[in-house]
Amino acid sequence: MTAVLPTFTPFQADPAWTQIDLLSDVHLQADMPRTFEAWRAHLLGTPADAVLILGDLFEVWVGDDARFGPFEAACVEVLREASRHRALAFLPGNRDFLVGEALLAETGMQRLADPTLLQAFGRRWLLTHGDALCLADTAYQQFRRQVRADAWQRPFLALPLDERQRQARLMRDASAAHQAGQAADQWSDVDDAATTAWLRAADADTMVHGHTHRPATHVLAGGHLRHVLGDWDFDHGAPRARGLRLSAAGLQVLDLAA
Repeated sequence: MTAVLPTFTPFQADPAWTQIDLLSDVHLQADMPRTFEAWRAHLLGTPADAVLILGDLFEVWVGDDARFGPFEAACVEVLREASRHRALAFLPGNRDFLVGEALLAETGMQRLADPTLLQAFGRRWLLTHGDALCLADTAYQQFRRQVRADAWQRPFLALPLDERQRQARLMRDASAAHQAGQAADQWSDVDDAATTAWLRAADADTMVHGHTHRPATHVLAGGHLRHVLGDWDFDHGAPRARGLRLSAAGLQVLDLAA
């Protein structure tokens, strides 16, 4: 399967910014309170001038009317407070692509397109959640096209909230069961050839993405780089949370579980 080149939507960093944090795959959910607290502490305490969230902030998001639930309201309050002190931006992931304008307005987050071409510190950085580049998983790509279309989203969002939540649980359980039947090295990964094609078309040498939960730095053809963010989990086993901090000096790994 080949990837059609997308539109690379530009995002110009404020010239006054000296540090930008890049996070993804926090997977906020009510039954992971330690993860919520770690995320809250970082978002409110980071010295960065901006935090760009590259998808899957929430484990599931079925529409902005969900923001009034007790746990969701707590997340909204953290985002609202953080946005008073630094810029926040959100790029949708495969779990929270239904985040809408109501939530963004209430929390002070700016929407980022996927992909976004970040222009900061005299360089160009290509930002994406990453799932659109997992081309080997053809079944997922078909599903992704379906649920990102207005023809699917409009009738889904018209359903009662509890029914949307029920359907989301079923889809999440089916995905977990499928993944549990595979070894970690069998999970679909980002296609490096497609990544290189995106970077060349965007005239950028570095991509940052999440989604795969495989934090690493990959050197691609032509000297291009692919930096992978990590997922967050402080509730099961050894804590983990890996982000990146961008500054004029380049990218610095943030081990937020250390």
